[in-house]
Amino acid sequence: MPNPPSEQELNEFQADASAWFAENIPPTPNFMMPLTFMEVGTDEQFHFLVDWQRKVYEAGYLGASWPKEYGGGGLHPKFQNVATEVMRRLGSPIMLNTIGLNWAGPLILDMGTHEEKERYIQGILSAEDIWCQGFSEPENGSDLGNAQTRAVRDGDEWVITGTKTWTTHGTYAKYMILLARSLPDAANKYAGLSFFLAPMTVPGVKTQPIRKLTGEYGFTETYFTDARIPADCLMGEEGQGWSVAMRTLEYERNARGGQAGGLSILAPDHSEVVELARKAQRNGRPAIEDPVVRDRLVEYMIEAQGIMLTHQRSAIAPLVQDRPMSIPLSSKLMTTEFTRRINEFAITLLGQAGAYYVGEPEAVDGGISQRAYLNAFSATIGGGTSQIQANIVAEHVLGLPKH
Repeated sequence: MPNPPSEQELNEFQADASAWFAENIPPTPNFMMPLTFMEVGTDEQFHFLVDWQRKVYEAGYLGASWPKEYGGGGLHPKFQNVATEVMRRLGSPIMLNTIGLNWAGPLILDMGTHEEKERYIQGILSAEDIWCQGFSEPENGSDLGNAQTRAVRDGDEWVITGTKTWTTHGTYAKYMILLARSLPDAANKYAGLSFFLAPMTVPGVKTQPIRKLTGEYGFTETYFTDARIPADCLMGEEGQGWSVAMRTLEYERNARGGQAGGLSILAPDHSEVVELARKAQRNGRPAIEDPVVRDRLVEYMIEAQGIMLTHQRSAIAPLVQDRPMSIPLSSKLMTTEFTRRINEFAITLLGQAGAYYVGEPEAVDGGISQRAYLNAFSATIGGGTSQIQANIVAEHVLGLPKH
């Protein structure tokens, strides 16, 4: 890793990044933009975000800390942190290729061969190669260890048969991180799994878009029917898929660093909720004049600030030495549930108007609060439900027994 930069170097980098994003962030298009990477369901959205990610990468503000020999910037991670914070502050669109940038890419850089890094990393950064994830199955969603999609070795190929669901970007993806059962007679269900960097463009792979409650798309069900992928798509050794998948989930849950940067979700801005409380009416007066509303607003503002400071504290070893993994392992649970609750609160401010949705003329601010609330559930489920996250904290942070 490069030497840590000086404060002056970071300040100069921040100034350059701020100037670049202020000039280059595109105006809001004439179609509805996704709030998270999981809502990319139209060609308009997809191409808009591909172009944006490529532009940010070519400017040096994405993958800045990934190795230069594989297409990254070769800088210290602090530079990428600065760039990502500038994106957040100035309202940058999300990065489309989140599964590649935040999960598959760090995994390949961590565990992959030199050839795999050369083959995949630059395409991930440039958005030339979109990645998806093949973990959940229709009958085995949260029980990941019971995955039944089969992988059978046949000479120089693996033959894949089965179904994966909730495949974000499945329609557009070129590659999938795939967990499949290759050793059905293994001593236990975990030992029978293998992990693949699987192409999605081979015969025998079909995707079916899933329409969500919001009316949007973004997920697919993915069907493998004797799909043949090259033998070198196997990552690690056969039967090691569970350990590789667990490492992947550490990246997905932000319990391990190394991500490429950028925004994958537009986090709620509590100041916008305050403004909504000023506009909304309650008993003929602005809702913000209601003492109960004011009290709850203050609670949410304190919680938002607390979450931000907690993330900063996680990088200061003396402040987390008693339970060093407590913040990384609880981060997803804290942030996704907070997002869901604050969007729910925003709807309650609207009273009867909260029943209107996107596209209805009576909807306040175009129904953004209602849409954000319904979409927030995706993040509380993907990567392990909130209930599973609570179990992880209980077992691995607090040391409570499994049963």
